[in-house]
Amino acid sequence: MSPLAPQPPRRVAVIGGARVPFARSDGPYATASNQEMLTAALDALVERHGLQGPGAVGEFVAGAVLKHSRDFNLARETVLGSALDPRTPAYDIQQACGTGLQAVIAAANKVALGQTESAIAGGADTASDAPLGVNDRLRRILLEARRAKTTGGRLKALAKVRPGHLVPDIPRNAEPRTGLSMGEHAAVTARAWGISREEQDALAAASHQRLAAAYERGLFQDLVVPFRGLARDQNLRPGSTVEKLAALKPVFGLDAPAPTMTAGNSTPLTDGAATVLLASEEWAEARGIEPLAYLTAYETAAVDFVGGDVAGGEDGLLMAPAYAVPRMLERAGLGIGDFDLVEIHEAFASQVLATLAAWEKRGLAPVDRARLNVAGSSLATGHPFAATGARIVATLATLLAEREGPGRGLISICAAGGQGVTAILERT
Repeated sequence: MSPLAPQPPRRVAVIGGARVPFARSDGPYATASNQEMLTAALDALVERHGLQGPGAVGEFVAGAVLKHSRDFNLARETVLGSALDPRTPAYDIQQACGTGLQAVIAAANKVALGQTESAIAGGADTASDAPLGVNDRLRRILLEARRAKTTGGRLKALAKVRPGHLVPDIPRNAEPRTGLSMGEHAAVTARAWGISREEQDALAAASHQRLAAAYERGLFQDLVVPFRGLARDQNLRPGSTVEKLAALKPVFGLDAPAPTMTAGNSTPLTDGAATVLLASEEWAEARGIEPLAYLTAYETAAVDFVGGDVAGGEDGLLMAPAYAVPRMLERAGLGIGDFDLVEIHEAFASQVLATLAAWEKRGLAPVDRARLNVAGSSLATGHPFAATGARIVATLATLLAEREGPGRGLISICAAGGQGVTAILERT
């Protein structure tokens, strides 16, 4: 029997998205779990697109960065608690802040290869309900007690417990290899690229103003579902201005002269969840649905932020998109000028500005700021780590669709661990 001839990849359509409003940590969602938020986002997507029937969705892939042990099967448990058919397969994925976009890519690959006709991707994260680990010394004692064969042996092990052993291990926003927080890493990169405080505050103010305008004109009407009393992103400050942001004190890079990074031009810890529906053209056509856009290319990269050119800015923790995007555009035969919209995840305003500068250094044309994050981004919405990628994909696809003509959008997301995930959306 001769093998089947390989089939060309199919186009992957972005059908729609849904998310809960993002909330500052320890606020309205302080007692909401990853599963509860992700289920709310998933159910909203199911309801809006009539996905309740058997086999309506081929697969669900999602993840979280801050996970309790109870979340070991988060995606599948979310399906079982949702309006989706309980026979829908699901699995978890995680790549720090790139998790949501990697979930989209994983789902898209199966659609492109004909392994499924439709899939939902997403992510959730709660900084409020972060897991607390048992002190490692206490953990070792408890394991020793469990291994003991006699009551005396168990008591002997437990007698080693000291008050200091009862202090829990609290998750830290720090890289294990360097001990520096993401903000401190970003401050090093900001200095290396000469990013000014004024530039950062201007970008942050624009993010808030553009997000507010997008809400006012109804862009998020089909994308954001109210949850726990919120109807809009809680971090949004419509009245943000460069003058107001200039009054804030720096919080990162204080070990060097003239620090520039403040709470206002950095993304706050955030809770939230987001989902995206992907499908084949045939699936959409059979249901009379016009896709918002098509996912046509993606690329990942990583930098050596430990031993590389960190001081020079080339290998800063959040600079991997500076390598991923040029590679992706070369493969696609495109330049920056071919994009109507550019979406760069705003972990920090300084990181966005450093990325733009690095693209130009690598031969890409300057990004027209009028096309950059036109509906605001993470500085205004907040950044629940694993949810950001799905938020950006759904928002960009909606922005392209409202243009009522051909268009192309670029996505760039930096991630902890010195990684970057990027993608291209197109509407023809």
